[in-house]
Amino acid sequence: MGTEALTRLAEEHVDHRFKGLPPDAYGLTVAELAAQRRNLFREADGFTTPVLALSAERLEHNLALMETYTTRHGLAFAPHGKTSMAPQLFHRQLEHGAWGITLAVPHQVRVARAFGIRRVFLANELVDAPALRWIAAELAADPDFRLVAYVDSVRGVELMDAALRGAARPVDVVIELGAGDGARTGVRSEAEAERVAAAVAAVETLRLVGVAGYEGEVPEADPERVRSYLRRLVALAAGLDRAGRFGEADEIVVSAGGSAWFDAVADVFADIPELSKPVLKLLRSGAYVSHDDGHYRRLTPFGRVPEEGALEPAFRLWAQVVSRPAAEQAFANAGKRDAAYDLDLPTAQVVRRDGAERPAAGITVTGLSDQHTWLRTDPDADVEVGDWIGFGLSHPCTSFDKWQLIPVAEADGTVVDYIRTFF
Repeated sequence: MGTEALTRLAEEHVDHRFKGLPPDAYGLTVAELAAQRRNLFREADGFTTPVLALSAERLEHNLALMETYTTRHGLAFAPHGKTSMAPQLFHRQLEHGAWGITLAVPHQVRVARAFGIRRVFLANELVDAPALRWIAAELAADPDFRLVAYVDSVRGVELMDAALRGAARPVDVVIELGAGDGARTGVRSEAEAERVAAAVAAVETLRLVGVAGYEGEVPEADPERVRSYLRRLVALAAGLDRAGRFGEADEIVVSAGGSAWFDAVADVFADIPELSKPVLKLLRSGAYVSHDDGHYRRLTPFGRVPEEGALEPAFRLWAQVVSRPAAEQAFANAGKRDAAYDLDLPTAQVVRRDGAERPAAGITVTGLSDQHTWLRTDPDADVEVGDWIGFGLSHPCTSFDKWQLIPVAEADGTVVDYIRTFF
């Protein structure tokens, strides 16, 4: 199912839905356009600005690095698919050793299933009755499909049970442990976790298989606070195991791991004690696939453990200077519709003119309108109308979602593939 669906993506026709692509490519299939190996920077090849591109080399580097990292630390890996919502990347992640794909809402699960993903970790509570009934039907139709979802309340258990009664297979659930008072979802105490576990045990539609949490929500996070929370998560798993709460499970899932503290997860999970069943130590970091030039560049654990390697920012947004009304000001034709801006503004990295590329010296992004980038330019900055500027972006999750079809380009600008997203 997955291979056939990916093939259909390649057979999709290029048209007005896809920003930045050559107008004369309209009517070609994506596969036909990719086979032409057009170049982003060759005017005759027709790419228009703004256009977002992924680096082919850096994308592969990041996929391989996290495969090596998780293997080295004995972690199973279910990268968060909400980052890209790109089934082609899901399958590349699986080819690089991922156990499955993490997702957050039912729509994302439907996308994954449409492209043959057979293991889904739903890192969210799910009490939507129509969605639960659809998941029950998927489980009944495909014995190889496995879904694990969060639960954090007795009321949630009751709603799930009501929606799932009569289902052929129980839905696997993990108890989410909140990261502290004022943090996001999750039980706030071990006593509350025990009440939820007892509620799960009392119904036939659910099966408790582990615990999970998100250390990125720890208030005033620092290494010790994060590790303290993760040790509490491990202790919760051990306590529930001693109480016999995982009796129906084949293995005990212990899951955590965003993109800022996976080194702490690796350290703490290395010391998980022997439990009554095998333990699936499941990491969920997702932003690594493209990394970035802002938020995650600053926070990446590889900055704390450089001997383990380094992720590389794979995105670059290309926009064209369309106005230079004053010596200290210029405007490019990309804006909030094209670039992530929720955590940081884009950063001007390089300027291209007449086939030559140079650093974007003296050019600073000061703001975004819907369709314009505001640039402050030093008086001696070498930038003029018609130049292409390559921007680094911060926060992959809000970069992918602005583009439905993203060129994958080699270092010289040759486009070798196109990534389809489904947000």
